[in-house]
Amino acid sequence: MKLGTAFSDSVIIEQKTHSSFGKHKAPVWWQGSGRALLFTTILFMTLFVLGWRLFDLTLIRGHEYRVLSDGNRTRELIRHAPRGRILDRTGRDLARNEPVYRLIQPCQLDAKNPCTKILSQNDYQALDKSNLPPGTYVEEDYRRVYPSGSGASHVVGYIGEISAQELADPYYTIRGYRPGDRIGRLGAEVVYEERLRGRDGKELVEVRADGRVTRTLGRVEAIPGEDITLSLDRGLSEAATASFPEGEKGAIIVSRPSTGEIFVLMTSPSFDANIFSDSLSKSTYDGLFENPDLPMFNRAIAGTYPPGSTFKLVTALAGLEEGLLTGKTLIEDTGEVVIGPFRFGNWYFTKYGKTEGLVDIVKALQRSNDIFFYKAGEVIGITNLARWAMRLGIGKPVGIEIPGEAAGLMPDPAWKARTFTIPQDREARNDQWYLGDTYHAAIGQGYVLTTPLQVNVWTNVIANGGKLCRPTIEKVKSKCKDLELKKESIDLITEGMKRACEPGGTGWPLFNFGIDKFISVPLACKTGTSEFGDPENKTHAWFTAFAPLPAVALSKEGLADSNMITGDPELSVTVLVEGAGEGSDKAAPIAKKILEEWFSR
Repeated sequence: MKLGTAFSDSVIIEQKTHSSFGKHKAPVWWQGSGRALLFTTILFMTLFVLGWRLFDLTLIRGHEYRVLSDGNRTRELIRHAPRGRILDRTGRDLARNEPVYRLIQPCQLDAKNPCTKILSQNDYQALDKSNLPPGTYVEEDYRRVYPSGSGASHVVGYIGEISAQELADPYYTIRGYRPGDRIGRLGAEVVYEERLRGRDGKELVEVRADGRVTRTLGRVEAIPGEDITLSLDRGLSEAATASFPEGEKGAIIVSRPSTGEIFVLMTSPSFDANIFSDSLSKSTYDGLFENPDLPMFNRAIAGTYPPGSTFKLVTALAGLEEGLLTGKTLIEDTGEVVIGPFRFGNWYFTKYGKTEGLVDIVKALQRSNDIFFYKAGEVIGITNLARWAMRLGIGKPVGIEIPGEAAGLMPDPAWKARTFTIPQDREARNDQWYLGDTYHAAIGQGYVLTTPLQVNVWTNVIANGGKLCRPTIEKVKSKCKDLELKKESIDLITEGMKRACEPGGTGWPLFNFGIDKFISVPLACKTGTSEFGDPENKTHAWFTAFAPLPAVALSKEGLADSNMITGDPELSVTVLVEGAGEGSDKAAPIAKKILEEWFSR
């Protein structure tokens, strides 16, 4: 009985213990429906987050991720448009292309702008194209070639890789330029950049993880650049380059008087434009841009020099057109003109101690008589002389397409007053215009400065009968302005120039000029020898001429020899050799070789 009682009590105690535990251990909200609500809430929140993320990935940002995905398996290759050729007037290449290859690889500094390296044909063939690093590939491209080398470099120009600064300029970005592209840097290459460059094509390809192309998905063909035909004559340019003395500095311009078309525009020293088609070493760069002889400087259009006696053509024209000189005007050559302590001599008197008596305008041009032109300048007056010089293109750019043309300088009293006003003491100022200044200006000395191109322009005015033609490197129709000059003025100056290239004149290398013993070519010319303040008394050598001459200009009867080449002038030639001596000795022989090349064709 005792045992039964004890067992029953134990059971009752255990039941109470369990009941007490359940009552105090589990919260009420955890029991029954509260626990189910919590689980349901968590489930719905999880599903909402997952659903929103799925919505974001598929609908909101789906396009972005699809593009990224496609980018991992596709690549856009650029198919470079061939740059247009530059041709001479006969269709010969002045600039053309040869195929090369670009190695494109990711750039560590900027993944958006890959690094490029130009490969030669040999480099491309030696390249293991099956084992390129990831992200590296090869594009076909073109290398610029200039067959004439240095013969026409300042006109044709060259191309160079676009810079980072240029790529940041909207002008280039909106036109689709990319890193590694090459653009015109000089001459026709930069003038006609928009027409020459063409439009690159594109090819969309599928690639594997290792970067190898598996198939082409789409293609837009490249549009080649436009071919440009210039007025230049490649053969004549090469002959002009060969005729210029090695080591001398200067320029040659050959043009067609009736249109202003440039056949030759050559500067010495020059440079081989082909070196810019490859990467330049520092030594090569320094040899071009830090060379004291300035091979990159276009002396033909940007160099300014005292024109010397070639300017007498301007003085003669001003006097005749103003009616202050005629064909009958006579001035006595006294050897010197003395003004106070200053002596203004004629070259013939200074060199040989001789005078030439009474001189008219034809003889003055034939003999380049300084005394005649001193006095002519005095009669004309500096105001009239300056006005006519400016009408002929002096003192302002004449308008050739190539950038960098200099204006030159035609001085007058107002210019001198503006220029020489630094000292405050009136007595120390040298701003007064003196008669001696007019004398110097009348013979192309003193403050007068012109470019070789400007000398060629006013030579053409005489050659074509009085039209001012804008010089051009384009093969185009005439762009000339009729100056409405008197025929008598042109005839008198032409006669004086014709006699300058005949026995008794100053252009002795061109006496009896012809292409062989049997065929002669009549021409008109003017020599020039200009001082420029050199401590060794060196002078610039000038020569300007045009040929042939019409038959009516050759004899009083208006008849020409049957073995003469006659007609309207086909070309004018202007030559400058810096610091070389006299025009007849140094510049005229160069012009002769160019004329021989032209008329022997």
